[in-house]
Parts: sequence; C-alpha cells; structure tokens
Amino acid sequence: MTALDRNDLTSMRHAHWNGLQSRGDLFGELHLAQTMAGTAPKGSLFPGLAACAVAAAAAAWLSDHYGFPIILLGLLVGLALNFISANVATHRGLDFASRTFLRIGIVVLGLQVTFLQIAVLGPVPFAALIVIMTLTMGAGFLGARLSGQTPYAGLLAGGATAICGASAALALYGVIGRQRLPQAQFALTLVGVSLASALAMTIYPLLAARFGLSDAQAGFLIGASIHDVAQAIGGGYAFSDAAGASATIVKLARVALLAPVVALVGLLLKPEDGSEQRIWRRIALPWFIVAFFAMVTLNSFAPIPEAVRGGALTASKALLLLAVTATAMRTRMDLLLDMGWRAGVPVLLASLTSFAVSLLFALAIV
Repeated sequence: MTALDRNDLTSMRHAHWNGLQSRGDLFGELHLAQTMAGTAPKGSLFPGLAACAVAAAAAAWLSDHYGFPIILLGLLVGLALNFISANVATHRGLDFASRTFLRIGIVVLGLQVTFLQIAVLGPVPFAALIVIMTLTMGAGFLGARLSGQTPYAGLLAGGATAICGASAALALYGVIGRQRLPQAQFALTLVGVSLASALAMTIYPLLAARFGLSDAQAGFLIGASIHDVAQAIGGGYAFSDAAGASATIVKLARVALLAPVVALVGLLLKPEDGSEQRIWRRIALPWFIVAFFAMVTLNSFAPIPEAVRGGALTASKALLLLAVTATAMRTRMDLLLDMGWRAGVPVLLASLTSFAVSLLFALAIV
C-alpha cells in the first residue's frame, strides 16, 4: 500500500468517525445501542419487560430497607428511568406491563374480599360509606374545576381516593383512556394518591387518638378515609388490634365497590373517538372487572386456603407494582413538569373531604 493510499484510508476513517451522531465514551455507546436496537426483532416484549422488572426490583428493595410505600417508590424509580422509553424497542413491553399486568393484578385482588365481610359491616355503616365515597369523588371534580383541569382529572383523583388508591386509579384510567387524560396527569395523580395515603397512615391514627375515638370509631375512620389497602389496614392496627380488624372490614367493603363504580363510569362515558355506541355495549364491564367480581364470588363461597390468599395478595402487589413502574417509565417528564402544582389539587381536596366526612360519620353512627 502506498503512502497516498494510506492517507486516503485515514481520511475515510476520520470522515466516518466525524459523521457519527455521538463520538467517544458513554455517548458513543448510547448511539451504538440505539443503532443495534433498530435491528432487533420488532414487537419483542423482552426489552421493555426487562427494564420494568429491574426498576420494580429496585423499588421493592428500597421499600424493604427504608420503609417507604412500595407503589410510591415504583412511581419515583420509573419516572427517574423514563429516558429508557426513548428507545422504541422498549415500548411494547412497557405497554404490555402497564395494561396487562394491571388487569391481572386487579383480578387477583378479588381473592381478598368476601360478601360476608360487606354484610358484617351492616346497612347503616355501608350506606355511610357510599355517601363518603360519593362526596369524595365530588370533591375531586371540584378540585379539578378550581385548578383549571378537565373533569376526567377530577374523576381519576376522586375515584382513586374514594375506593382503593393506586389500584382504583389504574382501573379507572383503563376506562377513561389516554385520549381524554394525558398519561403525565395520570402519573402525577398516582404520585399524589400514594403520598397522601402514606401520610394518612402515619397521621390519622394520631388524630383518632387526639379526638378520643373508640376502637370501633377509629377503625371506621381509618378504613373509610385512607386510600390504599395496605396503608388503611396498617393505620388501623397502629391504633389498636380491634381498630385494625374494623378498618380491614371497612376498607375491603370499599374495594368491593370498585366493580360497580368502574361499570358506572363506563356507562356514562362515550367511546374515546366520540362515536355513538349501543347501550348494551356501554353497560358491558371490562373483562378484568368481571373477573374481579368472579374472584370475590369464588372467595365468598369456596374454601380458599389462607396460603393461597396470601400468595394471591403478594402476586397482586407485584403485578400492580410492575404496572405502575411501567406507566411511570412511559410518562413524558416535560408534560409532567408543565402541569405544576395544579395536578395535586384534586387529590388534596378529595383526601381532606374523605377524612372530614368519615370523621363525622364515625362520631355519629359508630
């Protein structure tokens, strides 16, 4: 090879190097990874599911070692890693986790509720519970209106606060849809609901003791007003064992109302594309809500071993954690930051209303 040929070859290498989008160290590796991702088989679930599983495992480890609510940590870790979704190879896996894992998790949650638990509550406390939930959802709508947001944001915040926190938010968002409510708004609502529930688990037992409530009154207050199931039960037992048992019954009665509330929302909302739909199709429940109700029925009339119920609860938590983490990873941070403080108003107003009305009923009827 002559000197001229060597110079030409060197010039070609420099031209190729200078033409790369990113050169050297980490940035060059990122560019190479993106290029290689483009050659991966389309439609693969693995990249997104693997990223989601790692993020969820990190959230579980942090929750186990530092005692923070696992759903909240899943949201925060997912938001911190949302740059991963810039790679289109992860989209199908993340979307699968955020939808399918959510629905299966809600179905499995039905094994924690029985009709007997609702019957034990009694007609008057159950009616009071419906009033509390209705006013809480109304407060969510009011908070959305005061903060200049859409009614769908109020529906999501009020429903999540009134029923069972993140699980209800995920179920309701499946009916509301992304066309009506941006995914960033959904993620912020989940963060707000999880934070409010964590604070309530700490504060409400102290307030119940401050107000001099009995075990039964404290159990009703905590079970009727704290958002997530685990926090409601934990808050009840933080007051006393009797209050914990009462809070568990009240909270599970709220969980059982998830199916009718989602059915009502599906009936009231038209299809996302604005087209008219036959009434029987609008009444039809999503399959996972039907399956949830079937699990409640099975748990009510069939002898389910305690070990199976315990395993089902663990599986439900794991699936919902994966769904929440995947949803956060698919959220655009720029849209989330643009919303600012307004996004938290519906959750705040709904939470305050839920506590105030629950306290009044606890003092009046329990």
